[in-house]
Amino acid sequence: MKIVILGAGQVGTSMAEILSLEANDITLIDRNPNQLEGLQDRLDIRTIIGNGPHPSILEQAGIEDADLLLAVTDQDEVNMAACQIAHTLYRTPKKIARIRATEYLTHPEIFCNESIPIDFIISPEQIITQQILALIENPGALQVVEFAGGRIQLVGVRAYFGGPLVGHELRDLRKHLPMINTRVAAVYRRDRPIIPLGETIIEPDDEVFFIAAKAHIREVMSELRSVETPGRRVILAGAGNIGLRLARTLEDNDYRVKLIERNPDRIREVADLLEDTVVLHGDAADQELLWQENIDQTEVFCALTNADEANILSGMLAKRLGAKHAIALVSRSAYVDLIDSSVLDVAISPQLATVGALLTHIRRGDMAAVHSLRRGAAEAIEAIAHGDRATSQVVGRRIDEISLPPGTTLSALVRGENVIIAKGSTVIEAEDHVIIFVIDKQRIPEVERLFQVAATFI
Repeated sequence: MKIVILGAGQVGTSMAEILSLEANDITLIDRNPNQLEGLQDRLDIRTIIGNGPHPSILEQAGIEDADLLLAVTDQDEVNMAACQIAHTLYRTPKKIARIRATEYLTHPEIFCNESIPIDFIISPEQIITQQILALIENPGALQVVEFAGGRIQLVGVRAYFGGPLVGHELRDLRKHLPMINTRVAAVYRRDRPIIPLGETIIEPDDEVFFIAAKAHIREVMSELRSVETPGRRVILAGAGNIGLRLARTLEDNDYRVKLIERNPDRIREVADLLEDTVVLHGDAADQELLWQENIDQTEVFCALTNADEANILSGMLAKRLGAKHAIALVSRSAYVDLIDSSVLDVAISPQLATVGALLTHIRRGDMAAVHSLRRGAAEAIEAIAHGDRATSQVVGRRIDEISLPPGTTLSALVRGENVIIAKGSTVIEAEDHVIIFVIDKQRIPEVERLFQVAATFI
């Protein structure tokens, strides 16, 4: 696939790196030469310095025969202009843009071929808000991703000593929960993946990813650790776009929210936009302020500023002062790798969250959802099966007949309104939504080929 990426920030660079490893022809455009320095040799891609929406720059990047334009600069208007020009002058088949401002997102009717021709919109703030809300609703989870419109969830959780399944074989899970259908998709032990088998013994500190219907998540989590009732008291640090959106979402779900912000002008602005949130002027790393706001009685503290260091430090402080759970936005992958669960419960990477949403629209085959897991090392995919036994490598076949790539687990199916936890004898039918966990991302192209339909299919 020939792809032109506009914007060499964290998201654009991450996408270029991922897609270049999958035999795509990538050209990356940015106005800042410092952003592009060294990328051409390191990632085996083309780089162009220039103003992305300019036709001459797009032509230099090969937009005339490109399959996809991916506009992910930090300026909505630049992204929209690039998609408009690519459509009008070059009829680029697919155009994806990152749009952040709620002023645009609340008017989706403007994004059509007759107005601003964007095929898919990615909103980082919306994606991250949904991720944090899922973590607040499932205290103790490391990551929660949804498939099939939320009917099924994949959850990562750290196993603690004393959990009923800890120290036992995985096959005992069915004995403990005979009425609940679930499957363990992967186990990570000291950061090394283990393909789960019936005789696999769960050890303390294992990171376990399991899949189940949304209604059964808490019961399965209780096999691995003590399960807490979701709390209603939340403190947010940072009133940027993400902080404001999350505060609004929590208000709508009857949480008691406090929002701390240092900028007095921003405080006045967000206070007018929020109804029930208590907006406070101050520094989230101020110990006295946190004590005054009863941090020791707070269920969740979320650090959402634009500064990684501030988020990490305020999260650590909140946790030390008694907050039950601390979540922080951390952009630098080097920082994420250093953070231990005893310091912060969860570190969320904004770019990885956005990359997963982008991959949904880029992967070959019919992909309904793609989620980046384990700091980008693994992926969970919701693929739609098409065709019949003659034209598809999966339709009409038992799961144990399918040649899955090494390190790949086919965990569940969604058939209509029904969630089916996968067994070896399960037969995949046309239009099934198939949930796959891929430990080794080098195998993604093989998974994509499994779900592509032969040319003879009509």
